Amino acid sequence: MNARRILSIGAACLLVAGGTAGCGSAGGGAAAPPSEQSEEASEHAEESAQKREEAGEIAKDRELLSVVEAKKKEEAAEATAKKREATADARVKQREEASKAEAKKKEQEGEANAKKREAASRTEAKKREEASSRAETRKREEASQAEARRKREAARRREEGSLTTTTTTAPPPP
Repeated sequence: MNARRILSIGAACLLVAGGTAGCGSAGGGAAAPPSEQSEEASEHAEESAQKREEAGEIAKDRELLSVVEAKKKEEAAEATAKKREATADARVKQREEASKAEAKKKEQEGEANAKKREAASRTEAKKREEASSRAETRKREEASQAEARRKREAARRREEGSLTTTTTTAPPPP
């Protein structure tokens, strides 16, 4: 914007200077006097100085623009880096959570398996105990049945023995 303003001021100065120079030369028609030549030289020097000034301002503006663009690029790079870092952090967190969940799942499975084994062991022990108890009961029953058989057999023998003694008791031989 400064460059436009300077250009418009410079153009206005040239018109004013050109308008006064034109008025002076219209009356005589002769060669320009030395004062006009010095005016032209001073105008030319002014224009050169103004052009140099404008070129300097343009260079400053370009430099300022490049600085602004560099800052924007740097900020964009920082934003991209932050975004990548946040994404990486999120992935790490997600992996950690998945790992924790997997570990917890394995732990629960291990506990469940241990409980199953314990229950199976208890069931097996109970079956063995019941089998042992049945075997003992069977042995007792068999022993009791054998005892009952022995008693019956003994009672039968006694009965037979008393029958034989009573039936075989014949008169004594002469």
